[in-house]
Amino acid sequence: MTPAPPRICLIEDDAIMGESLADRFGLERFDYDWYRDGDSALAALRDRSYALVISDIRLPGITGDALFEQLLAEHLALPPFLFITGQGDIDTAVRLLKHGAQDYITKPFDLDALVEKIRGLIAPELLPGSGSLGQSPAMLHIEGMVQRLGGSAASVLITGESGVGKERVARALHQHTHKAAAFVAVNCGALTESLLEAELFGYEKGAFTGSVRTKKGVFEQADGGTLFLDEIGDMPSSMQVKLLRALQERSIVRVGGETAIPVNIRLVCATHQMLQERVAAGTFREDLYYRINVVELRIPPLRERTEDILPLARSLLVEIALASGKSVPTLTPAAEHALKSYPWPGNIRELKNALERASLMSDGRVIAHDVLFDRPAPQLSGQQDVAGTLRDYLLECERDFIVRALGASHWQIQTCADALGISRKNLWEKMRKLGIDKGNGID
Repeated sequence: MTPAPPRICLIEDDAIMGESLADRFGLERFDYDWYRDGDSALAALRDRSYALVISDIRLPGITGDALFEQLLAEHLALPPFLFITGQGDIDTAVRLLKHGAQDYITKPFDLDALVEKIRGLIAPELLPGSGSLGQSPAMLHIEGMVQRLGGSAASVLITGESGVGKERVARALHQHTHKAAAFVAVNCGALTESLLEAELFGYEKGAFTGSVRTKKGVFEQADGGTLFLDEIGDMPSSMQVKLLRALQERSIVRVGGETAIPVNIRLVCATHQMLQERVAAGTFREDLYYRINVVELRIPPLRERTEDILPLARSLLVEIALASGKSVPTLTPAAEHALKSYPWPGNIRELKNALERASLMSDGRVIAHDVLFDRPAPQLSGQQDVAGTLRDYLLECERDFIVRALGASHWQIQTCADALGISRKNLWEKMRKLGIDKGNGID
């Protein structure tokens, strides 16, 4: 299947509710297909990809739960499923969650709450509007800068630790600058000096042994678009001179050639190094530094923007599932807690690696915390006592699970207690012990 487009599959036979949802989706700029019965939706879900399915449980013909179970039986790669349920169908909704559905929302529901759920379930890069780079204040600021720079030709330097997503930001900048043109990326640290020159500027036939044909370099390939030079801090000094000349003259000369070829590119560079220190040490040219650093965007490490961890994890799980042709697994509350607690020294790259391994080690529907790491799951920060850590860890998982259940029940205590299979009094006692109330329950 092709990667899921930013499109919602809405399955709702109630005309008034469906029209209300359609109107709100239009305001939010969500693309959607609206099906009024389960049979037509089932045919569509077999034929095309969606970023999210929102389905009522009670439908004409095949019901929403039967539709979901049929798709599971066919072993299709499924997007997240969000079910709409009445009070009498909560047990069915809970059973669907156990089988891999993402969440449910009870009638009557608040449209703002539904939109918030949608934005939490769809992969961030597929969403229109703000928040596509992250939910943290730092990434929202960077996204604002990217949008502001979209109408400029200024060179941009993206800095940050390895694996923080510098190329992702560069691609977002390209989308805002000239979406239809080419985006060409080169890792300057992965090539020798001679190979880097040929890669950047191309070469003429016969320029060196093995050059049996003329080849365009990335400057020419990116003409009219964006050239992304990753790890520019690793570029040899002699190549820095040649790059500076190309940028100043807005033209290149192929290796073995004599003719200057004009190029028009948007240059975006990235590095994990402190280029100012390299300039001071004399290993990076000061004039090139100022040429590439008209605007600097610093990407914080993942440990400094924990709000982005779970949205990124869900986005990566969609990507991993689509690549493997499997359904998108869900994360248990304990797994989500483990993801948020770990410092991720390898940043997004390490997060993706952990999720790929967990997807292989799990049953394909649910990922538990104990398969996320190839070592014991991380302890909560600041906790040294093993018994205390385990107790606190389990209490935090229980709190997170109850808060989610309360949110799905719109904080209707009896409804939530029924869904959890406990008494109303027991739920109140747990809420009091865990410090949960409507004002502080949701982070």
